[in-house]
Amino acid sequence: MCLGIPGQIIELTDADKLMARVDISGIQRQVNIACIVSEQHPAADCVGDWVLVHVGFAMSIIDAEEAHKTLQILAELGEVQEELDAMRQSATI
Repeated sequence: MCLGIPGQIIELTDADKLMARVDISGIQRQVNIACIVSEQHPAADCVGDWVLVHVGFAMSIIDAEEAHKTLQILAELGEVQEELDAMRQSATI
């Protein structure tokens, strides 16, 4: 199963390549933010955004309340632990 997991962008690491560091439940990971960047929302404005992360990409911006509710539900279902363990194993930061 593939999940999109909420995370918060904490740092723009490479503006030219549209890469940012995202915190997902205490795990930091590099993600591509090309899907959420636009003329109205440039890369520099993405820091602090909550995003839905899937396979290394920030797929969409979500609000903080939705992010927290989603993380809570995933934790209750036990699925988030499996995804976080897989991320820890593949972390390259």
